[in-house]
Order: sequence, then structure tokens, then C-alpha cells
Amino acid sequence: MSSADLWDTETAERYDDEATEMFAPEVLGPAVEHLARLAGNGPALEFAIGTGRVGIPLRSRGVPVTGIELSAPMVEQLRRKVDEQTLPVVVGDMASTTVPGEFALVYLVWNTIGNVRTQEEQVACFENAARHLRSGGRFVVEVGVPCLRRLPPGQLAVPSDVGEQHVGFDTYDLATQQAVSHHYTREADGRMRYGAHHYRFVWPSELDLMARLAGLQLEERLADWDGSPFTSESEKHVSVWRKG
Repeated sequence: MSSADLWDTETAERYDDEATEMFAPEVLGPAVEHLARLAGNGPALEFAIGTGRVGIPLRSRGVPVTGIELSAPMVEQLRRKVDEQTLPVVVGDMASTTVPGEFALVYLVWNTIGNVRTQEEQVACFENAARHLRSGGRFVVEVGVPCLRRLPPGQLAVPSDVGEQHVGFDTYDLATQQAVSHHYTREADGRMRYGAHHYRFVWPSELDLMARLAGLQLEERLADWDGSPFTSESEKHVSVWRKG
């Protein structure tokens, strides 16, 4: 069993509408371009493919894409956009589920490595990626850098979004590396809806060690898909590890 939150039908049905900023061309375009370059002529495997935000446009670029997704309702939403023959998806957890074939690229985007909330499972994700990669293949992870510098002594929460329609903040347990994203969203009728997402935050250096344990070596670390350099001020990173 995975430790990840299992997204239900209600969450899956509103997922795309609530993530519109991540579908914006200036956000999605550079990610798809970067992944297409890394895949080259080879097939790609997306862990936690969700509703196909990245996988579908990458497939449209000519890259054969297969997906693994824990939530069947999320796959149902993806199926409204593309059929199984065009983009096959296996329902299962990304730490242990396998699919046939070898891949030039395995990728995991938008903080999803944190969805599995134990170090053991995160290590298993890297091992599973390496298991699917051919020699010379790459594993790509996009994830935020823990924003603990914004936590003064005694404070446990950091705001992520404050607006009239939505308020979001994250709470952190520094001892266990567990965190919760809290979301208060105003519905059309004026009512407020609360939702929470649990995750394990992880440092770039810890991910590098997980990669080494899986037989992967760091090839590149960027601050974003646009190729900007990663620095101590970066709020996220896009890291690429290569299988020897």
C-alpha cells in the first residue's frame, strides 16, 4: 500500500480547473520542450501521470508516453482526452508498479515525489525509475525546495497563496519531514471548501543519495524548465539523473 493521498472522483473532476495556472503555455511549454529533448527518439514513462497535463502534450510532440497513476478517477479524467492505445496507463503506485519495456526517460513532475510520505518509498521510486530505464536513460524530478527559511522560531506555517477566492498555507513537522498543504477555496455560492494534501519534503542532496543508491548519477540541476541556474535562492529544482 502506498502512503500517498488517494485522490477521489470529486477531486479528480475539478483537478484541471483548479490547476489552470499549470496549464498556461508559459508554464507547460518549457516543461514539455525540455522533456522532449531528453527523451529524444525513445519512449517516456511518467510516474503519477494524473489527468495527463504533461503526458498528453508530450505524446503530441511524437514521444511515446506510458503512465503510472495511483488514482483511478484521475485516469478516468485522462481518458476523456486520449484513448488507451494512444497513451497507455497502468493504475498503481509509482514505487513498485512496473510496465513492460525499457524507456529513455522516466519523469516525475510538480512536487509529486513528495506524495509518497516515507523515505523508504521515495528510495523505491528511484529504484523503480532505474528499473525501467535503458542504459543512458534519464530520470527527471521537478520538486520544490523546502521553504524552511521562511519559518521563524515557533512558527509552523508558511502561506502559499492569499486571495479572495483561495487561501493556502503549508504546515511543517521538521523532525519527521512531514508537511500538509491546507487549501480554503470559495465556491460559487460563497461557501468555503477545505482540502488538505499530505507530503514528505525532501532536500536535493537527499534525492542525490537516493539516486546513487539506485545506480543513477546527477547530470543536471536547474531552477526551472527554462534552463535558469539553480542557486541557494531557488524555490524549486528540476534535476536529471542518468543511468550508466
